[in-house]
Amino acid sequence: MTPPASRDGTPQVSNARPARHQHLSDEELRAALAEASGSRTDGERLQKVLARAGVASRRHSEQLIDAGRVEVNGKTVTRQGVRVNPETDVIRVDGVRVQTDQSLRYFVLNKPRGVHSTMSDDMGRPCVGDFVAEQTAAGQRLFHVGRLDADTEGLIMLTNDGELANRLTHPRYEVSKTYVATVLGEADRELVRALCEGVELDDGPVKADSAQIIDTYNGESLVRVELHEGRKHVVRRLLKALGYPVQRLVRTKIHTVALGEQRPGILRALNRAELTSLYKAVGL
Repeated sequence: MTPPASRDGTPQVSNARPARHQHLSDEELRAALAEASGSRTDGERLQKVLARAGVASRRHSEQLIDAGRVEVNGKTVTRQGVRVNPETDVIRVDGVRVQTDQSLRYFVLNKPRGVHSTMSDDMGRPCVGDFVAEQTAAGQRLFHVGRLDADTEGLIMLTNDGELANRLTHPRYEVSKTYVATVLGEADRELVRALCEGVELDDGPVKADSAQIIDTYNGESLVRVELHEGRKHVVRRLLKALGYPVQRLVRTKIHTVALGEQRPGILRALNRAELTSLYKAVGL
């Protein structure tokens, strides 16, 4: 079609662009309009996701949203009916992250002595992977968070949450770990002072965040040591350097996650309070 002419007879050329959505299907058009208006047509309603995650009932979750206490991907949400993707969106209530991805798993194992911190062992030795064989057979790809040497017992975490695992083991976040050591020698306050002041090891200085003598008996002592170091055999080397060789070592706590009465060889899932505390500790 010939374009209309201007008054002087020259063809008039239009600079107008075709409508953005004129070639979109009805479904694509609805999605584009939803994006432009700041709403979503996919995902699940935010209050339903919060209720399923155990934050509160659906009604109370709606009240949290109304009060401006809920964030999605760093933005405060105050409108009801907002839809989210629980597997990818970061949701926080009162600044604390809520774990909404149902595919993520978190376990605590009380590792027995003699068990290796690997998911499998080519030599057939017992390893932590043996204790989650049922979960891995069901398709869960779990891995251990950090290591305990074979002779060290106690708390080790297993998860498929790579970001949390990386941060828990990264020195930057200084996540504390607590050990109870049975050592040769009857310890006194001098040992506590030395642990907290620090010792120069062959790979650099190290010191405990806190230390306590729990008991002394028959030429041995029970000593609790808390530190955020992650170097290999660091607790054993630290106590040996101070003249108290370790006879038995048990990790009892990582940050606020504790073994409590959990027996060796027993596996349990983290509860929501423990998981929330770990997320907060590493800034997730």
